[in-house]
Amino acid sequence: MAELLITTIDGEDKTVEASPGTMMMEALRDAGLVEGTCGGVASCGTCHVYFPDKQMAGEHTEDEGYMLEGLADFVEIKDGSRLSCQVKVTQAHDGIKIAIAPEA
Repeated sequence: MAELLITTIDGEDKTVEASPGTMMMEALRDAGLVEGTCGGVASCGTCHVYFPDKQMAGEHTEDEGYMLEGLADFVEIKDGSRLSCQVKVTQAHDGIKIAIAPEA
């Protein structure tokens, strides 16, 4: 299990457990922290999160990049921005601090 240290939109700190191999959005959605409206196909942006930096965030997919570009008119896009539906949880995520991005 990986423990994700989450800062909510309201600034509250929460801990979410996620099984390696699952998509991060599923764990965050099940904890009531993101919507994941599109079901994980990178087409809505309701699971946008901020990793501390680009290296920790990892590379985004082409579709995810287009979605993040589209969100830029409504919310801040950072170097560590990712759609959590495109991030597969690994043991390397254990203890990582992630912030939920404001809703667009």
